[in-house]
Amino acid sequence: MSHSAAEKTMTRQNNPFDRLQPTLPLIYLITSGLTDETTTPAAADFLNILSLVRSAVAAQIDLIQIREKNLSASMLYELARRAAEITKASDTKLLINDRADIAAASGADGVHLTASSLRAAVIRQTFGEEFLIGASAHSFQEATEARSGGADFTVFGPVFATASKTKYGEPLGLEALERVCSELTPFPIVAIGGVNTSNAADCIGAGARGVAAITMLQQPETLADVADEIRRAEARPLGRA
Repeated sequence: MSHSAAEKTMTRQNNPFDRLQPTLPLIYLITSGLTDETTTPAAADFLNILSLVRSAVAAQIDLIQIREKNLSASMLYELARRAAEITKASDTKLLINDRADIAAASGADGVHLTASSLRAAVIRQTFGEEFLIGASAHSFQEATEARSGGADFTVFGPVFATASKTKYGEPLGLEALERVCSELTPFPIVAIGGVNTSNAADCIGAGARGVAAITMLQQPETLADVADEIRRAEARPLGRA
């Protein structure tokens, strides 16, 4: 991509991400990834994800990522198709981890890219301007590349210590989050990694557009209460107790 093309994608018009609630912290639910190659549409783990999606829509969760990496392509498509049926009449946007083809075929809103996925620029060129693209970033450089490649937002972390992100090394911390938010503004940054209801306000105070989580957002019966607590939390700038 040329330098001028990169600049163009950095200031994309009609970014679908901008249509999400602009005055509230964005909440991004990521599924647990507990399904495997034996999962069927009748299995409890498959049905539990659909139950969680229904609860997320009811709780007005902004984004859901289906992150079930061990499913076959056909089973991931079936799960994504059924999830998209649930979200399509709501303001909740549905993303599929890594598989932009399955996301498009199933009626999902977009894809979430990992470090090993196709580049955002390739996805943007293939699937168009209305396709929502999120990208994971574990460093300032990766976040910058996501923006330049045409992603709509990036999920940055791990901000805090968490067992699910140990392979990415030590937590990056709030200061690193603040730097990436400040230097890449207005590009949206969503904080991930050890985020809970006690520290979500710190992430928003550091400049994050919202927070993403697996563990904090996995219980359908408490999801609405957790979301309300995050939305009510007052942003705490760094250095303030």
